[in-house]
Amino acid sequence: MKKKDKYNIAIVGATGAVGNEMIQVLEERGFPVGDLRFFASERSAGETLPYKEEDYEVDLLGENVFKGIDIVLFSAGEKISSEFAPKAVEAGAVVIDNSSAFRMAPEVPLVVPEVNPHVVERHKGIIANPNCSTIQMVVALKPLHDKGRIKRIVVTTFQSVSGKGREAMDELFDQTRAILGFQDVTVEVFPYQIAFNCLPHIDDFLDNSYTKEEMKMVNETRKILEDESIRITATTVRVPVYIGHSESVNIETEEKITANEARAILSVAPGVIVYDDPKKNIYPIPLNVSGHDEVFVGRIREDESIPNGLNLWIVADNLRKGAATNAVQIAEMLIGSKH
Repeated sequence: MKKKDKYNIAIVGATGAVGNEMIQVLEERGFPVGDLRFFASERSAGETLPYKEEDYEVDLLGENVFKGIDIVLFSAGEKISSEFAPKAVEAGAVVIDNSSAFRMAPEVPLVVPEVNPHVVERHKGIIANPNCSTIQMVVALKPLHDKGRIKRIVVTTFQSVSGKGREAMDELFDQTRAILGFQDVTVEVFPYQIAFNCLPHIDDFLDNSYTKEEMKMVNETRKILEDESIRITATTVRVPVYIGHSESVNIETEEKITANEARAILSVAPGVIVYDDPKKNIYPIPLNVSGHDEVFVGRIREDESIPNGLNLWIVADNLRKGAATNAVQIAEMLIGSKH
């Protein structure tokens, strides 16, 4: 991308949970924003959103709205991205897309800046932001993969309702209030009550009995790590937490990595914070990582059932590192920012 003092930025889906975080992260990280435009559906068009103490009106997304825009951050779902991302590219913008629309397309880079920054330069107008649960896992696993080569990954996620958007967050709140008030619970967003419950069901079920979310973790991890030989299995679970995804991850490596070696490797890994002292009840929890951009790792211990195995507990803010921050980091790479 041509070097400039400032860049014209658009956010599609600006009024959503991730869109709001994108606005905040752009401001926090001092991104050199020139013109800034927000787009949303008819339901939200006309609202105003703050950026640097100014209010910006949200415009209706349409056919010819991207002229003069340098970078478009999409966070409005697969259908909207599929329709409008190519239009943004035709207008001369680079798209960073947070949906699953382009992630597995061979010609589209799937980027986590701490893991595979070299693939950004391969883009042809569209760069994909990985799935939130995939991002935090590969940030923690890449340094271990470089050290001992991971052969197999078994992951179970415990994903917050914010991963499904504002309506899901509202449903958890409304159900919790109803239960505590001895009132009837309304179920609309999730297939079952989410308050005081866990649902082993994120996204649609596929013919192999896995969900789309589970297969995203399998396929995206292999693409990002550029290793199709890694055997991966996943179970993804929605839990009654507002913000922050947690993951129980078991890995098997070709070369043995001790727990102490893993702590040492991860303690200097980019974007990782080791928070691990079980004797003092120190381990990552969603409540403490909310609002942070790093991936937190704890409960690091050797798997005693196999020679070369490790268990890890990985937690991150899914709205930030799992979505908005990762997208803005990619934008910083496009403009050559050293942030």
